[in-house]
Formats: sequence, structure tokens, C-alpha cells
Amino acid sequence: MQKTAAVLLALFLNAPVFAQQGSALGTDINALHAAESFRIGLEAYNRYSYNEAILALEQALSYKPGDGLILDWIGKAYYRSGMEEIALNQWQAAVDAYPPGSPEPVIINSRIEVVRNRRGLFSMMNDSPRYVETGVFPGRVDNKQVFSQPSSLLSCDDGSVWAVCYGSNEIVRLDVNGYVRARRRGPITGFDRPYDITRGLDGRLYVSEFRGGRISILDKDGNWLAHIGKKGFAQGELIGPAALACDEQGYIYAAEFGNRRISKFDPDGNFITSFGEQSGFFNGFKSITGISAKDGVIYAADNIEKKIYMFSGDGAFLGAVIEEGLSAPESLEVFSDGTLLVADSNRLLLADPNSGIVRKITADGNSRILYIGAAIDKNGAILAANFVSNEISVFASTGDVASGFFVQIERIVSDNFPEVSLELSVQNSKRNPVIGLELRNFMLSEKGYPVSELTLLGAGNAVLETDIAVLIERSPEAAEFKQEFAAALADIKTALNGTGGRIVSIFSAGAQPVRERFDANIQSSLAEAAGQNRYNVAWRFDLGLRLAATDLLPHAKKRAVVFLSTGELGELAFERYALSELAAYLANNNIVFDCILVGKNSAGDSIQYLCEKTGGTITRLYQPEGIAPVIRSLVTTPSGTYSFKFKSSLSTDFGRAFLPISAEVHLLERSGRDDCGYFPPP
Repeated sequence: MQKTAAVLLALFLNAPVFAQQGSALGTDINALHAAESFRIGLEAYNRYSYNEAILALEQALSYKPGDGLILDWIGKAYYRSGMEEIALNQWQAAVDAYPPGSPEPVIINSRIEVVRNRRGLFSMMNDSPRYVETGVFPGRVDNKQVFSQPSSLLSCDDGSVWAVCYGSNEIVRLDVNGYVRARRRGPITGFDRPYDITRGLDGRLYVSEFRGGRISILDKDGNWLAHIGKKGFAQGELIGPAALACDEQGYIYAAEFGNRRISKFDPDGNFITSFGEQSGFFNGFKSITGISAKDGVIYAADNIEKKIYMFSGDGAFLGAVIEEGLSAPESLEVFSDGTLLVADSNRLLLADPNSGIVRKITADGNSRILYIGAAIDKNGAILAANFVSNEISVFASTGDVASGFFVQIERIVSDNFPEVSLELSVQNSKRNPVIGLELRNFMLSEKGYPVSELTLLGAGNAVLETDIAVLIERSPEAAEFKQEFAAALADIKTALNGTGGRIVSIFSAGAQPVRERFDANIQSSLAEAAGQNRYNVAWRFDLGLRLAATDLLPHAKKRAVVFLSTGELGELAFERYALSELAAYLANNNIVFDCILVGKNSAGDSIQYLCEKTGGTITRLYQPEGIAPVIRSLVTTPSGTYSFKFKSSLSTDFGRAFLPISAEVHLLERSGRDDCGYFPPP
């Protein structure tokens, strides 16, 4: 009897005050059991132990059926576990559990809508994307000039953008909020009407000077280094250099408005050749404007002919790819799929060089709009330089605007209460991370009041630390590639040297996946881990991948599973976990899946699907450039995670209270929110 009384007393002392979230569990024995299980579930969630969290939260629900708060948290745990369909069901049950008019269903419904769109018809809805203006960066604020006559834009990996300002003879770097972070005016004598900007393979910037008849070479921070060319009509000289492009080999192409040709230079400015003059196959340019380079092809627009032409990198004319649908094309930006973003007078277009189809993605503007440069930033927004109105317009897809930002509070640590630390992620509706946000873009609140002493500790995108878990295929067919697996591990380690990345674990996907013992600093240790004889016809890809991904959860915010494989996954690949669940588990926890192929097989559809859904790539071990570029690229993988600390002003009720916290994100006219909570230490 005394033991039972002691247990009940302990339960009572640790019972959270759920009433703060509108869930009056009461003081009966079921409420006490529910409260304790709920606390255990949240503690497990914050330790990344999602399966344990699900068990504890479902136990809490068994004691208090139909509680909206518990159902919401069960949905969160299933979502992070990759089981999105179950998560959606739990969230819908949570919405139904709250009384009409309650504020909680608004946030949950928004979450449901985004996740359903990602899983359903969202990709088909975006076959014909439309964009709407969500903000403007003005060139003049409070009668003070910020910049003048923007003519070109270049996105940066941190979410900012370089803007070339023809009127004010400078380039300025603007953050995602439109604030100037850097201003560069070229050499001592200054730029002479800068017009366009491009980036070389080594990060150096190239700026064309329209009136100066030259191109400036700048370092990655915009500091002037040297000039290319001089004003003139001869080969290697320039008249009215406007649009610039850089190809995959690092060659720089300059569209000369005055000489009506394209001149090609090496990265250091040595002249190679020029092309585009009248020939037997090409009538020559009348008014060359935008150019862009992709896969060895140079695209060039003529705004008098209203056409886009195609040339080889050596200047051979390949034909007209867009002959209809253009009004006055100015700039071209080529996407990874080969589609062209065209700034076309007072509107923006998408042009497909393969089909010749042109689609309008923004409404036609008025006479005060003349877009002569456009670029897509790292957050998926399109920025357009409006030369006439002296401003930069920001456009987002209608899908992103309708859904808002997908905000998730991922972890809360309250060990040093009242000081609390918090991690959250911000994504757009397509699951792409939103980067470059600053403290002004966030508002954290407790019970509707802003938290005290809010500090942004850092953004995951700015951190170079990257953790990699290597997963090795242990099929019988893979047994002959032991040396290749050892070579791959050695190449990964070499590629990561000096980057802030590291191999944190190596797993063998055998019949019973295991974690291999190794020392990353010892080459022979890596080779020994790669050469373990665990090959089995019943090898399990799903269990191995799940184990490797789970191991990464408490590690760096930039993280990846690198799979060493022959390309085939075997009959038992998805015996326990479905392909869609594995993809969701990786994506919902910001883990990239990369595959390195050995042998002659191609990667199967399932591997391609995992790479596509997580932003990974498929690479052959012995391709000419090796695997180093792919591995190093993981360090620059965008991350939309942000870390904060604040001081809570809420009463803890001696550690028994569930303390709610809300996070809102605002960027121009877009926003998102998440509600969460935690228990302080007893």
C-alpha cells in the first residue's frame, strides 16, 4: 500500500499542466498516467528517438483518448519517422478533436496541406508554374539612394544576390530582406557603366563594363583584380560588352552589343575566339542581348529578331531554338533542366529549347516596367531587375505563396531553464530549405507574448561541418568489389580533408546490418571496414539505410548517407520499410542520399528516386573527375536550420508544466508558423 501511494505521489508531482494547451486532463489516475507518458514521449522526441516517442505518446493517448495535443505530437513523431500517411491521419484526428474556433487547427491544417501536396499532385500542378510578386527591393528609400538602374543579378550560396547597378556604377550585395551587405565600385577609377555579372568555376566574379569596353575580374567578395580586353573592333577587343556567361570548362563569353558578336576568353582573360558574325548559315546578330551556357551550348537572344539562337562552345551555329512568343528578350538564365528564364521587356518567360514552347510565368507589366536581368535565388524565388523603375522585384510561385513556409520546431533543450535553446527548420512548399534568414525574420512567443532575450545562435547553412554515414552493399555480387569499396572510402576521406566534413560511421547492409569499427585517421582501418566479409544473398538495404540515417540524427545539420553499391538492391530491399517511407525519413530529417557506383551496372529506379527526393546524386567511382566534387558539394548543401536561445518567463509549476512555444517566420509577404512545447527540468 505504501509503495502504491509513493508511485501515485510521484506521478502527481510530475504531471504536466496540460490545461495551458487547452487539454484539461484533470487529476484522475488516467490523467496522471497520460501526463507521465506524454512527458516521456516529448523527451524521447528531443533525443531523436522517434519510435520510443511514438510508443510513449500512444500510451498517453490510451489514457486520454481524443486529446488534440497528444494526437498532434503523435503526428509529428510519425512524420519524422518517415510514416507520412499515418502522420496525416493523426493530424486530421487532432484537428477534429479541438473545439470549433480553436486556434490550434489552423497551424495543423496548414501542415496537412503542405505534406499532402508534396505527396500528391504537387509536381503535376507545377508543370505550368505561375509567379506573383511578393516584394520589392527599392533603389531609393527615404529619399536616399540605395542603388540606381539595376541591370543584372547573380545569386549567392547564402541566399543573397549581387546586383549590378548601371546607373550608380557599382555592384551591391543584397540579403534576402533587401538590405545592402556589401558595395563594390571596381578599380580605383571605378566601373564604367557595369552591365552584367557572372561567376567563374573558382568563385571569381566577372563584370562587363558597357561604356568602358572591358570586363572586370573580381574575387569572390567583389574586390577588383584585373581587366579583360579594351575598347576596339579587333579580335579580343570589345565594344559595348553587355551579357556574360560562363560554361562548364570555365570559359567566359561576352555578348558585344556594338560589335554584334560573342567573344570567348579563358578564365584569366586570354582571348580564344569570337563568333556570331554573318555566315552562310547565320545572318548575324542585329541586337544581341542575353546569353547563357549549358552543356557545351551557348544560347543567345536577339531582341530585334525576337529569337534565341544556339551555338557550340567553339562558335558553330546550331540553329534558332526559340522563334515565336518573344517581344524583346533581354537576359537569359538557364536552369539545370535546360529551360531558359527570359526577361522579356515587362514580363518573365520560361522557354524550352527542345520544344520551342514559351510560357509566360508573370503577368504583363505596365510602361514603368523593363526587366533587363533576372535570376533565381537559392530559395527558389525569381528576382528581376527593373531598369526603368529602379527597383528589384521578387517573385514566388503561386504554390509557395499559397502554402507559406513549412516551419518545424525540431528540438528544444531546457536543461538550463529559464534559458532555453531551440532548433527549427524552414522550408518552402517543395521541401527546399529557406536560407539567409536573420533574426528580424523570426518571432518566438510564449502564450502570445514575445520571448525575452531572443538570440540567433547560428544558421545551419553557414556551418561547414558535415557528417557522413557510409553504407556498403553486402550482396554476393558486391563481394568482388572489396578493393573498390576501400578505394571509395579513401577517396571520401581525402575529399573531405580541410572542408569541415568527416565520416562518422560505416555500416554494412548485410542480412543483419551492423556498424563497422574503424578509425577515420588510419587508412588501413578504413580498408578493413570496407573488406569485412558480410556478404549474404539475404542482404537488407532498407534496414541498413534506416540504421545509417538514424545514426546521423544527433550529428551535424549538414549530413548525408553515401551508399557504395553495384546499383541493384535485391529482392529483400524493402521487406520492412517501403521506398516512400525511407525517402520521407531521409528528407524529413534533412539527410541527403548519395550513391557511388562500382562495376558496370546503372543505378536502379529506387536509388534514383532516393537521390531525387533528398537532393543527392549518383556518381561512378572511376569517372574522370573522380568522386571528390560530389563529396565536397555536401559541405555546401543548403540547410534551412536555425538555432536560437531565449529566456522563458513562464511558470514551471516545479517542472510539471507543459510550456508552449510558437515560432513564426516572415520574409517579405510570405510567412509560416509552428506551435510546439517542452517540459522544464523538475
